[in-house]
Amino acid sequence: MPSPADEPPCREPAAVVLDLDKPVPDALRGAVLALGNFDGVHRGHAELARVAAAMARDRGTRPAAFTFEPHPRSVFRPEEPVFRLTSPQLKLEGLAQAGFAQVFVLPFDRDIAAIPAERFVDDLLVGRLGAAGLVCGYDFHFGKGRTGSPETLQAHGLAAGIPIAVVPPLSWQGEPVSSTLIRAALAEGDVARAAAFLGRPWTVRGLVVHGDKRGRDLGYPTANMHLARDCRLRHGIYAVRMRIDGVWHDGVASFGSRPTFDDGAPRLETFVFDFSGDLYGKRVDVAFVDWLRGEAKFDSLEALIAQMDADSLRARGILAKTPPFLP
Repeated sequence: MPSPADEPPCREPAAVVLDLDKPVPDALRGAVLALGNFDGVHRGHAELARVAAAMARDRGTRPAAFTFEPHPRSVFRPEEPVFRLTSPQLKLEGLAQAGFAQVFVLPFDRDIAAIPAERFVDDLLVGRLGAAGLVCGYDFHFGKGRTGSPETLQAHGLAAGIPIAVVPPLSWQGEPVSSTLIRAALAEGDVARAAAFLGRPWTVRGLVVHGDKRGRDLGYPTANMHLARDCRLRHGIYAVRMRIDGVWHDGVASFGSRPTFDDGAPRLETFVFDFSGDLYGKRVDVAFVDWLRGEAKFDSLEALIAQMDADSLRARGILAKTPPFLP
């Protein structure tokens, strides 16, 4: 059933893509900048946003996020792309929900990576952006050879006469929250644990495409999506919710290679409960609520259908106990 308390349309902050060959307009200068990759926009990032907002109030200005795209690892090790927790668009929406009305995006390449850390602070953050304050995590590194550190920011911020806040690790359920920890949870299929550290269910966005249409013949028509090549989510069956035209619907999803049929390229296939309508070509969100089981190969279609019936029944039970809207 659709959620009776659906979310308003996603907000995105004003994203400013920085061009180092052009000056930054005065109206965009003077914010308190929170620095980071912000992949996942998890609870630790929300703490950076809270600290930046408090500093901005004290300074009579606004908080803004400063981030990089693409992820630096994809520039230096393209053959080993990092498992991105959020697409650029979902990252912007997450930053808006965290409280940032403005985001500065620095296109990352080898030229940017070669900027010495001291110049990065003095010329870019303080000089070009006129930062009224800087906030970073305890493990933030930047500049040529990643030699820039929170201590670098503190030293140069002191020289520039602006405050610097270094946010210590945020612990949740006894563990320090990090994008790395969340990636590891998703690789194990533990989407509930990932959600605890994110502060919300892990969500992907994609276009519904035509598949093999086998699900229709089995009585389980699915909405098919291709996830990013770097996705390391464990193959298996999940209780999910899908947002269609702004409304969340319960469902069950399979992510994997379909071993019963073709062992093909990984694909996300979602069966939306009690829904009829054409989803082809729609851009939808799928939020992962809980793990059901691993991917398996079945000896017959009858055995597969029986298992799909059991999966759907179990997913309905889990989702019935889950709040009807996503926080």
